[in-house]
Amino acid sequence: MNQRTSFDHKAFLDTVNSKPGVYRMIDSNDKVIYVGKAKNLKKRLASYFRRTGLSTRIMSLVNNIHNIEVINTRTESEALLLENDLIKNLNPRYNILFRDDKSYPYICLTKHEFPRLKVFRGKPDKRKGTFFGPFPSAGSIRYTINHVQRMFQLRNCEDSAMSNRTRACLQYQIKRCTGPCVGHTDQASYQRQIEQAQMFLEGRSSQLIDQQIELMEDFSDRLEFEQAAQVRDRIETLRRVTEKQFVTNFDGDIDIIACEMQQDFSCIQLFMIRNGTSLGNKPFYNRARLDTDAASLLESFIIQHYSNHPAPPEIIVSHELENSELLAESLHQLNHSRIRIVHSVRDKRRRALENAINNAKQALESYLLSASMLSKRYQNLVEILHLENPPERIECFDISHTMGESTKASCVVFGKEGAIKNEYRRYNIRDIQAGDDYAAMRQVLERRYEKRRNSPEQLPDLILIDGGKGQLGIALEVLEALNIPTVKENLRVFGVAKGVERRAGYEDILDEEMSALNFPLDSPGLLLIQQIRDEAHRFAITGHRQARAKTRNKSRLEEIPGIGARKRQILLNTFGGLQGVKAAGIEELMQIRGINRETAQAIYDSFHG
Repeated sequence: MNQRTSFDHKAFLDTVNSKPGVYRMIDSNDKVIYVGKAKNLKKRLASYFRRTGLSTRIMSLVNNIHNIEVINTRTESEALLLENDLIKNLNPRYNILFRDDKSYPYICLTKHEFPRLKVFRGKPDKRKGTFFGPFPSAGSIRYTINHVQRMFQLRNCEDSAMSNRTRACLQYQIKRCTGPCVGHTDQASYQRQIEQAQMFLEGRSSQLIDQQIELMEDFSDRLEFEQAAQVRDRIETLRRVTEKQFVTNFDGDIDIIACEMQQDFSCIQLFMIRNGTSLGNKPFYNRARLDTDAASLLESFIIQHYSNHPAPPEIIVSHELENSELLAESLHQLNHSRIRIVHSVRDKRRRALENAINNAKQALESYLLSASMLSKRYQNLVEILHLENPPERIECFDISHTMGESTKASCVVFGKEGAIKNEYRRYNIRDIQAGDDYAAMRQVLERRYEKRRNSPEQLPDLILIDGGKGQLGIALEVLEALNIPTVKENLRVFGVAKGVERRAGYEDILDEEMSALNFPLDSPGLLLIQQIRDEAHRFAITGHRQARAKTRNKSRLEEIPGIGARKRQILLNTFGGLQGVKAAGIEELMQIRGINRETAQAIYDSFHG
């Protein structure tokens, strides 16, 4: 290993013990660049200095080490908490810090004669009122307060404004307050409004609706139809709002945390469920500084997040965590209550987790396609590929098949604003030898550019080929044969080949001379290429899977003359599915009404011929 510093790691390791603790790696400018914790300090630190098996990024970290300082702790849990504090205070270059400085808001019903509805940030204090939440975002709490005011007409004005009122304000006029400030309601009536609002905020909407139905019927029996109509309208509003709420029917409070990673970027989605109702979600975006996986990111997020915010009794995570017991123990110390961290869940918890995972994927894709991200990447793309001008149109091709079955080719199109999805195309590849990727690439490029070769405005400025020298060579041959380079000046073609390690993020970018280009692994332009290639791969494999599923799901019964839809249904119902029909003998098949020996023989032969 080529070290650029004079740090003597062998002499240093002789001084390190095997106890739990925290280590700080320091560069030549006396700046902490990485903080880590270990159950066994000597073993963990020695792993950074082994001769083989280190990634490029870990080597970059090690090469910048000028000194290492260690702090011993009594337990690994103490080491985890200390590591978290140091990361927040020092913000080292190679650590990931999930910035979440603001406290989460709560809805507070104050302790007044006529309680006030307000947003509260900070640590809830029962002496100040009744609290509901926390809500993950200001938007979600505004949405809830808006509906509570419409349905239960509670005041939200400051105490000074209420005490100095001589006439009701606009909130009373638009029926969002019952006007306690000027005596339009008494304390008993207002208290009933408070109790109903509490039931709604606690997730007991169904019980509240049942109560309101009884009240409406009572008014109706007493011929107080105006009051009955008001309650009826409230019931309708409650039902509409409840339908829009994501009610999970969970017991207690639960947080669901999902992590998705693409192109060195990550998105952690936090869903907060309180009293069986989802209060909303919040995404956290970050970029990995070292080689890391989703499980490690989740562990870092959990300890950082819940050292600032109260943890619920149950936390569901999208990936199995190696240190889940250690995290639960550390959170227990911070929150003084038992915390359960689980990954394997079933039924409604599984469905809620899958929803969080899908949200994390979609949020990260949107983030990567955002205008600010794309602008930086396009600018860098011009530099690393030595382009004369920023490409207005980029097309990328990929081939997908399974052992030669249902071969599909994809073409995705990107512009400066991101993906142009209405111009994506899939191509069915036919009449080639199964598994011949070169022939498949030749066919899709010929079909794609045969009609476009005389229209420069329809041709891209940059073509990316998912593959190595073979696929790139085919692309150059096809374009040359179609005279595309003559029609489209400054057209560039590059191959995106799997590198030596065959890992995402370590691809080789090949130019027209079949030479691999040299640039940093974290280059924004390279990330853009990976993003476009991944989209082409996703689009191709989705089409391939659909074609394969369609082929495999086609029933052989459909190919037998004389077997219509009705008879197929009777056969499948009688024998319990296609496998049962396949296992049936000719005599058994003849027992079905409308099937004679000839038809039964045809059915049997279709499976056993």
